[in-house]
Amino acid sequence: MNVARRASVSFAAFAAVLALPLASCRHSDPGVYIWAEDARQAARRETGYVIEPGDVLSVRVWNQEPISTTRARVRTDGKISLPLLQDVQVVKTTPDEAARLISAKLKAFVANPVVTVTVEETSPLRVTVVGEVTRPGRYDLEAGAGVLDALAAAGGFTAFASPDGIYVLRRGYYEDGRQERARIRFRYDALSRGGRAASFQLSPGDVVVFE
Repeated sequence: MNVARRASVSFAAFAAVLALPLASCRHSDPGVYIWAEDARQAARRETGYVIEPGDVLSVRVWNQEPISTTRARVRTDGKISLPLLQDVQVVKTTPDEAARLISAKLKAFVANPVVTVTVEETSPLRVTVVGEVTRPGRYDLEAGAGVLDALAAAGGFTAFASPDGIYVLRRGYYEDGRQERARIRFRYDALSRGGRAASFQLSPGDVVVFE
């Protein structure tokens, strides 16, 4: 099988794994990407832990037990379900930011609500690795893992891999719940040298593609 054919097969597998409609996403065009050196690491702020899909949150409203909850799991659409408010978008916010957001929404129902959000359980750093690797699949990695860690988990490159064809597909969320997927490109030599590309940290739900 020639290299072009292998690349075609890799992206067919990649599309099947995603199982998400990309037509409405800004970065769904295969020719559009962001270089890793230019990508913002919004998921790793100095302000603290950032809530991810799969996390379990405790949401306490002072003196309002009926509208408090001890186990609100963040769904894949980035939302949690709460009494009175129904769905609230919290993914990619810190617990303090989520508390302020929920408090603002509760003001329509409660006078001066005091809200505390605590992360009770964190989601595993589960990523999908596809393309020209020995063992494509889904892997649970250590917090802070990067692209090279995903490559190692998948058994390394095959003989057909392109050193410049490495991508991370990352899902993002708008406040109204709409989704987009950014396409972030890496070169293997930049990953090997260290620097910004090597320090790029994966997030739960990322898809790492090796062409």
